[in-house]
Amino acid sequence: MLSPILSALYFSLIFHIFEKRAKNLKIPVSFLSFVDDELFISQEKSLEKTNSSLFCSHNIISFLLEQFRLVIEHRKSKVLFFQIAWPLQPAPLDLSHFRGPILKPKVIWKYLGFIFDRKLSFQQHIKFYSNKALSIIKYMKMHKNST
Repeated sequence: MLSPILSALYFSLIFHIFEKRAKNLKIPVSFLSFVDDELFISQEKSLEKTNSSLFCSHNIISFLLEQFRLVIEHRKSKVLFFQIAWPLQPAPLDLSHFRGPILKPKVIWKYLGFIFDRKLSFQQHIKFYSNKALSIIKYMKMHKNST
């Protein structure tokens, strides 16, 4: 495991190449990186275009990482579709062509301490942390005589 500074320096070239290739291929995907967590963002009006953009992006990044002798930990890969108007369940993203998994969209997603749902309503986040606070209060009442 590299330190955050060394990993940023090492991966910056890979990410720069990825962004240039995605732009040249007109793949409408944004890319964010937080130390060892990477995030592809696709904003499309149809699920088919979104899946296609994510599939192509994964293909590019897999190829680049392989060229740099790095491996993707597919068991840590997740996909989440934020939807406001889509009434249907999004289709899975099949990455088996790259020795990867078939990623089934999650209903909720935990990322950097926040819990997101598909409509970005934060109801799951508020429910989780309010239940946690209530549990702590109950615990404190039970052990008020303890030192």
